[in-house]
Amino acid sequence: MSNPESADSALTPEVLAQGPEVVAQGAESGMAGFDFGSMMEMAQNVQQQAVEAQQQLAATELVGSAGGGVVSVTLNGHLHLVALHINPSAVDPEDPSMLEDLISAAWQDAHDQVAQLQAQVDPMAGLGGLGDIGDLFGGV
Repeated sequence: MSNPESADSALTPEVLAQGPEVVAQGAESGMAGFDFGSMMEMAQNVQQQAVEAQQQLAATELVGSAGGGVVSVTLNGHLHLVALHINPSAVDPEDPSMLEDLISAAWQDAHDQVAQLQAQVDPMAGLGGLGDIGDLFGGV
């Protein structure tokens, strides 16, 4: 009869599904497939990639325009306004709402470009702002 407390009892289907390296590593350490050092290294790598992505976003400037370019808005990757250009031909003192609409449309154009860039740089950006991955590991 098999002893349920044996090392083989730690070889659950989940551990076996991770592959022979994990099974062998778990058998050697007595902890079926758990390599804390490797997990921490992966977390640090993810954190470093997130920092680099945020730096890249901050340095990137995107220009949105409206009215055939008579109004342009420049935003960085963190949606901070960097520049606003209004061609004098867009200013009609009799109809200020037209200028307001052009500014709004140009800002929305730039915003949409930033959102696309953010999704490319950080695929998790659209998951509701899960926060800094380092917070999960005590500020790794």
